Amino acid sequence: KGRGFAALLVALPLATFTAVFVFGVPGAASLTLPARHHAVVHDSETARFALCDGPVRVTCVVDGDTFWYGGEKIRIADINAPEVSEPDCASEAALGARATDRLLTVLNHGPFTLAPNNDGTGRDYDKYGRSLRVGTPDGASLRETLVDEGLAGEWKGYRGRWC
Repeated sequence: KGRGFAALLVALPLATFTAVFVFGVPGAASLTLPARHHAVVHDSETARFALCDGPVRVTCVVDGDTFWYGGEKIRIADINAPEVSEPDCASEAALGARATDRLLTVLNHGPFTLAPNNDGTGRDYDKYGRSLRVGTPDGASLRETLVDEGLAGEWKGYRGRWC
């Protein structure tokens, strides 16, 4: 008899936590995106990013224009950075590594915000399912920082050439 009551004492809070986690609290403020996405925030956030390594990615930097935040894969909407996974030449690989390191440094430097894509297309996701977001750490956009430093180009609707 005691085991059934003890199991209920464990199961009930677990079920409540799961329901709140999955469905949220009605009427409560939320930082979640509609449907499947979670990483857009309008308040300043801080997180500790590492370079992405392995299949499980939660909060890490992939390359100079893509990172994971809170389990969400995010593509910086207004820039194009050199490729690191499949570069066309050695100079693109080197510049891509520098852009990746710089993005990692900027994101780890302090508070940042992520806003919906504002390029006028109305697209929230790219063809790979990545969330398209505009990042603003410390009041300056990621685009301004990376483009001004020569580590990325402004997004023109297609992948640029770096060789």
